Amino acid sequence: MNIFALFYNTKIIITPYAENVNIKLPKTKGRREMTAKKQNKEKNEDINEDINEDINEDKKNEKKEEEQANIERLEREESLRLENIKNNGSVITDKSDVTIHTLTIIGQIEGHYILPEGQKSTKYEHLIPILVASEESTTIDGVLIILNTVGGDVEAGLALAEMISSMSKPTVSLILGGGHSIGVPLAVAANRSFIVPSATMTLHPVRLNGLVIGAPQTFYFFNRMQDRIINFITSHSGITEQRLHELIMNTDEIATDMGSVLNGEEAVEEKLINQVGGLTDALDCLRSMVREKREEKHEQQIK
Repeated sequence: MNIFALFYNTKIIITPYAENVNIKLPKTKGRREMTAKKQNKEKNEDINEDINEDINEDKKNEKKEEEQANIERLEREESLRLENIKNNGSVITDKSDVTIHTLTIIGQIEGHYILPEGQKSTKYEHLIPILVASEESTTIDGVLIILNTVGGDVEAGLALAEMISSMSKPTVSLILGGGHSIGVPLAVAANRSFIVPSATMTLHPVRLNGLVIGAPQTFYFFNRMQDRIINFITSHSGITEQRLHELIMNTDEIATDMGSVLNGEEAVEEKLINQVGGLTDALDCLRSMVREKREEKHEQQIK
């Protein structure tokens, strides 16, 4: 019997037939490769876990920074809102996907001359840039004008009224307390006007303070200014020119002056104001007008 022996790594394999010798080598190399692959895989998994942890940590930091930035932005907006309320009597509110800028016109409307100290007034040079900003803003959808004014400078009041009436954004006015004298054009300048039942509106002829020259030209000037006011009111409300003139020249109601005083319901009956209502009515109407305008704009874009 032929015996063959193979020494390989101290392992001996013996077979009785030379022609049928089977030499079985241990798979040491393959095992090493598998072990290396496994180690590499585990190493890669560890690396991926570290990377994921870093990514998650970065995301957490970014989220914290974003939250902090939002908090700071909200604080700035709130500070600006309070500053606007304090300085200009205006506030911006956002509800039901509609952003509304609310303005107040109170006391006397101050125009070319500064009013005496101690009198509440609305400066028209403050309101003009606010109205421009509201018109140009991409976030403000509509403007609410709240009035409680005794009147004031005619040209300043008409200037504000013309600006309000020429705005492309929906506007609503609300009279609280009173909308007297030049406050009437301001009230009717909006797209829709409201008055609370207890509020009043005084209609009277134009008055002039200071030096008055007793000449025909003075009365002609008065008539022209009166016509400017009457034309604006009649073109932005439902009252007729004849009826408005009768109310302005009424001598039976005011003891020391000419004119008429209308309460909320009477102002609506005379078609001077659109509707009797309060704050909620005015806000609901303005939001409805904003949504209608959006729908119209959407339909135009589709066409």
